[in-house]
Amino acid sequence: MDWQTWHDAYDLPGSWLARRLRAVQERVGAALDACAPGPVKAISLCAGQGRDVLGVLAGHPRRADVRARLVELDPGNAAIARRAAAAAGLDQVEVVTADAARTDCYEGMAPADLVLACGLFGNITDEDVRRTVGYCARLCATGGTVIWTRHRTPPDLVPLICEWFGERGFELSWLSDPEAGFGVGAHRFTGSPEPLLPGERMFTFGP
Repeated sequence: MDWQTWHDAYDLPGSWLARRLRAVQERVGAALDACAPGPVKAISLCAGQGRDVLGVLAGHPRRADVRARLVELDPGNAAIARRAAAAAGLDQVEVVTADAARTDCYEGMAPADLVLACGLFGNITDEDVRRTVGYCARLCATGGTVIWTRHRTPPDLVPLICEWFGERGFELSWLSDPEAGFGVGAHRFTGSPEPLLPGERMFTFGP
């Protein structure tokens, strides 16, 4: 899979990826608006070109408060994200070229106020989706938000994902309409984060 070419659909007006991106960015903005005054930490798993975060932070009033780490394995996409962050003057955004499944990537950043798992749940097994939801209770701070995406083609896993988040102490804040052509969810963490141990693998990314 050429993941750089895959991102081209974001630039096609009306494409499902462009519409999903807008939905995710709206949730990112709402989550930042809800953060308490002071420093804000954000992490993005399998961040791609960073459009979910960078497209919001560039014009958000809290931009100076946000320290973000975007983790992306594809070096080409990571380089694009790095250039975009620099062009927007987002010096507090760190783009790491690494395997986002490794817990070591989030040392010093977890628990975070905002966790993004976009473009991930549709590319891993159902078992790994549930496992990663469990890890979100370690990645996310109390009162923080996890934003995720998943396709809604049969079998539709979105209702189960919402249940799995609920089992881990998350409350549903927002869910895209089933007819939207994509699934976007936002959950607020009401529990207390468990320690995130180094050297663990949360999922295995597949085709």
